Amino acid sequence: MAIEAKAATPELGLSETNIKWERLDKTRFHVIGAVLLTAQAASLHPIAVVKTRVQVVGGGLVQMHGFSVFKNILKYDGIRGIFRGFGTSAIGSLPGRVLLLSSLEVSKEMVLKNTEDLEMPEASRIAVANGVAGMVSNLVSCFYYVPLDVICQRLMVQGLPGTTQCNGPYDVIRKVHKVEGFRGLYRGFGITAVSQSPASALWWGVYGGAQHVIWRSLGFRNDSEKRPSHMEMVTVQATAGTVAGACSSVITTPIDTIKTRLQVMDNYGDRRPSVLKTTKRLLAEDGWKGFYRGFGPRFLNMSLWGTSMIVTYELIKRLSVKQD
Repeated sequence: MAIEAKAATPELGLSETNIKWERLDKTRFHVIGAVLLTAQAASLHPIAVVKTRVQVVGGGLVQMHGFSVFKNILKYDGIRGIFRGFGTSAIGSLPGRVLLLSSLEVSKEMVLKNTEDLEMPEASRIAVANGVAGMVSNLVSCFYYVPLDVICQRLMVQGLPGTTQCNGPYDVIRKVHKVEGFRGLYRGFGITAVSQSPASALWWGVYGGAQHVIWRSLGFRNDSEKRPSHMEMVTVQATAGTVAGACSSVITTPIDTIKTRLQVMDNYGDRRPSVLKTTKRLLAEDGWKGFYRGFGPRFLNMSLWGTSMIVTYELIKRLSVKQD
């Protein structure tokens, strides 16, 4: 999953959340970002594997709860099973993270610079910049991450009905290219690009609203001299990120289920399954409840992702500020 634009809260005087691009040591920013974001991805990868398997497979496994699927993977595949596809994801994501972080920060700074003379509240100007940066970085990163996503998810579901057995990432690329050509590596690109924009708006809308309510409940006001401590700031950001991730998962799980099945399933009877065919097949197999396959693991994954992403990203920027 991609990192969205960072929400700022200037009315609270939180200068740490508004570190500008020119203040960053770019080398440290990308190196520290690669290390910390890889560590974050590692902590959540087992949940992603469980979610992907539940969304893809039919039959008995779909009736199992996420924790039961997790135990089943451990039983038959061990620790290696819950980290299937992680090596490919971790190594393959390094160039993508440079592209993502750079496009995120540069596009945000460009919007902020070009809106300086507009008569609009500062909070609104920053919100617009964050939104544009989130959409731009998502779109740019889709060109890199969708093929990587296809490869990693196919490795996650090895051995399940309707999937092709592959020996590593290069074998996945070879087999997909043999059957579908280069286009096969971009299965789900359209639905990924189209769905992530509103999903991003939803995530950041809930995040901003939740953060506002929490700050008010703690007694922070625009005209107050009271300023939050570092621990209070991290706690509020983490809590708001959790709430945003949980709410977003309710709305986006059906789209994510269709996208995942489209990217990994091979038993549709033709070489190029479409979103419509994937949706019809899912309806035929499980009805409307099928769209919420893997909801439990996805709910947990997005809640934890929201928390860890905000805290990790803020930490990366603070650690990357140029030394005077």
